[in-house]
Amino acid sequence: MSEVKLAAAVRTEFGKGAARKIRRSGNVPAVVYGHGSDPIHLTLPTHQTTLALRTPNVLLSLDIEGKGSELAIPKAAQRDPLKGDLEHVDLLLVKRGEKVTVEIVVETEGDLAPGAFLVENVLNTLSVEAEATHLPESVTVSIEGLSAGDSIHAKDVALPKGAALVTDPEAVVIQILAAQAEEPAADAAEGDEAAEA
Repeated sequence: MSEVKLAAAVRTEFGKGAARKIRRSGNVPAVVYGHGSDPIHLTLPTHQTTLALRTPNVLLSLDIEGKGSELAIPKAAQRDPLKGDLEHVDLLLVKRGEKVTVEIVVETEGDLAPGAFLVENVLNTLSVEAEATHLPESVTVSIEGLSAGDSIHAKDVALPKGAALVTDPEAVVIQILAAQAEEPAADAAEGDEAAEA
């Protein structure tokens, strides 16, 4: 997993007006919490933070002005519903060697058995526990040769080294469905109308 360094400043002004002012200055309001300590309200550079958050479960090394360095992972990011701009970030403090629970994206690879089948991703992510500085970003599941009626459960997914499954092992992650045939009823009705005419 990647580690990204971000310069952070402690935030002393709060409320919507203060948040708008922070965003206009090219920064984004954030809060970092965890380990039983009081939350620290920060401002982070918007552009670098947005780029960092493109990597799932990215490890952030925060250089907090006047407070030294802290490691954190993203827990939540609020975005403008129309523009998609980053508006606020929640971060969780972590330590090297500490285990944390995160969501990892499920990706598929391979070709289904011949025939018309549909792949349904019942779960798009899996919850796993892993060491905070070695968090996996995603897991790839092979659907090679599967056909209608087949399914893959959480316990069947090979997780990256050092990751332990938190999701219910019996939960269905992917299932293969038979493609639905086109409804012939509409064509039959049109044929009846033509016959009456």
